[in-house]
Amino acid sequence: MPRENYNDLTAFITVARERSFTRAASQLGVSQSALSHSIRAFETKLGVRLLTRTTRSVSPTDAGERLLRSVAPQLDEIEAEVATIRELQDKPAGLVRVTTAEHAAETILWPKLEHVLPAHPDFRVEVCIDYGLTDIVADRFDAGIRLGHQVAKGMTAVRISPDISMAVVGSPSYFERHARPRSPHDLTQHNCINLRFPTSGGLYAWELEKDGSKLNVRVDGQLVLNNLSQILGATLAGLGLCFIPEDIARPHIETGRLKQVLKTWCPKFPGYHLYYPSRRHSSRALSFLVETLHHRK
Repeated sequence: MPRENYNDLTAFITVARERSFTRAASQLGVSQSALSHSIRAFETKLGVRLLTRTTRSVSPTDAGERLLRSVAPQLDEIEAEVATIRELQDKPAGLVRVTTAEHAAETILWPKLEHVLPAHPDFRVEVCIDYGLTDIVADRFDAGIRLGHQVAKGMTAVRISPDISMAVVGSPSYFERHARPRSPHDLTQHNCINLRFPTSGGLYAWELEKDGSKLNVRVDGQLVLNNLSQILGATLAGLGLCFIPEDIARPHIETGRLKQVLKTWCPKFPGYHLYYPSRRHSSRALSFLVETLHHRK
């Protein structure tokens, strides 16, 4: 293949992934008209149409989809290798894209990053809050952060936190109006605050456990919220019971603003792990993030 066709391939892959000439042109640093001309010239060389264009969208044809699947991963590997070589220097540099849940971001990732980022101006981190079990390879993340039992097989995983304890809590004002639950079955009589996963759209079932007996309890109540900060605020306001990481609730338990119940039913989960594909060569930036977050007992 002539060398100039590598630029054509890069242009095609960017448009096919973005499904937009405008966004692709912005990424590539060229004009939209120049990019469109390059793609048409590339299609002419190949003798086949790669993209279907309408006034509102762009999508790969069957031939384009085949080319995207076969060639894009190889170009990604080449780019990763080149980036690795560029980053072979003493100071950490480069971008790391990370997907994580809200709790890990607020209690582990950010407290570490706020100290290292000012000291390393060439080190950049993009954080995507996502409750789903994201496919970090397909979605082109460098790494993910999830609880230990949620890490996909075949990944390199590094522990970045101790085990995570959960807690069922309510405010004193709530318990003035409702008896404290003595078993998970009593939760059906309570106004419980549900967490809806922003990505999958499902409601989180409270994962309770005692003496080896595990229950996934589907609770009900007046409120359904999609992040822990909102849930904590609603619980402090006396609007219901919630099931949240104990470290979030602990300061309020210690001051008496929250009361913990069903403590013997609240499990510990394997701590958070930073994970990434085993086959992917670690960039300097990713290696630095691993070292920064690594939990040492």
